[in-house]
Amino acid sequence: MRDALEPGPAPIQLPSRLERVIGPMSLAQSEDCLSVNVFTPSTTGSRPVLVWIHGGAFLTGSGGQGWYDGTRLANEADVVVVTVNYRLGVLGFLPLDGIAPPNLGIADQLAALEWVRDNVAASGGDPGRVTLAGQSAGAQSTLTLWSAPRAQGLVHQIGLQSAPVGVLPQTPDEAADSADRYLHALGVRSAAELTTMPTDRLLDGLKALAARAKAGISLPFQLVADHDLVADDLIAAAKPARALVSWTRDEVRAYGPEAPQEQIDQQTAAIFSGDLPRLTKQLGEDATLMRFDWGAPGNPYGACHCIDVPFLFGTHDAAPGAACLAGAPEGLPEITDLRQIWAQFLHGERPVIDTPLLTAF
Repeated sequence: MRDALEPGPAPIQLPSRLERVIGPMSLAQSEDCLSVNVFTPSTTGSRPVLVWIHGGAFLTGSGGQGWYDGTRLANEADVVVVTVNYRLGVLGFLPLDGIAPPNLGIADQLAALEWVRDNVAASGGDPGRVTLAGQSAGAQSTLTLWSAPRAQGLVHQIGLQSAPVGVLPQTPDEAADSADRYLHALGVRSAAELTTMPTDRLLDGLKALAARAKAGISLPFQLVADHDLVADDLIAAAKPARALVSWTRDEVRAYGPEAPQEQIDQQTAAIFSGDLPRLTKQLGEDATLMRFDWGAPGNPYGACHCIDVPFLFGTHDAAPGAACLAGAPEGLPEITDLRQIWAQFLHGERPVIDTPLLTAF
């Protein structure tokens, strides 16, 4: 037995490219990072479970960030909220022949789901009513695991916020090229050298890659289609599901707040929303599609990527440095609209979308 009332360390990572938009990471970092955080109204009873996978382009983030504190959502929705850590960047998504298979971070998420199946009843949760959900890379992970044979039976419905469905998993050849670029940026000839390298040096390679990357949204490491955990086409592989799917109106404004609206709309469609009709058709009639439209008055970021997350968790006050919330009126954590929609969904009801925050489709 040990004191486990504080979040564990975050995975090893560099500062997020969106740190200015959503606020900085405040947790210590460690390779020993594979933990979950459980929020429950009571350890008695048997209530629905939400397993949440954080975003961050498979490079940054932690389920222990204050942004994802599940206290308010668990109490208001009467559910158990479980937030998950998984390996990121080089340690989680850099495949190396003979050293590291692809998609280790996804395997971590699968292990967390198995932990929930075996242990969540002790926290008042029902392992037969598990919703897997996430935002951005966490939503893409959710869609990935929904079709993964090894995850069957662990998840019963899914929620996707800002899934980058326009980004296909890499082929093994593309992943090998990405690995070669990383090794070249790090200045090493053999991948075996990475196995004894300190994490600071591994992050140096990421810094070098970032310095060479073109402006815009780029992903140094991505999912790799391995015909095991990750399908070639995540939409085509998706089986019918009860699903709650959303995106934000101005997704890519997080990366370019001064860009013309026409450009924002085009890039948002290309990466996030353009393939959602195909996805919801694939998921079937029990899929609900909606767009998050709220932006702080006069704020140049508008309804940008990530801005919906604190509305779900009621955690606006956990990111006082978030530029996307600058100028917002007080009392945002008390706005329950999005949490009520999710509560209906988590309890098996058809969500009723009747709020100025959202547009139903």
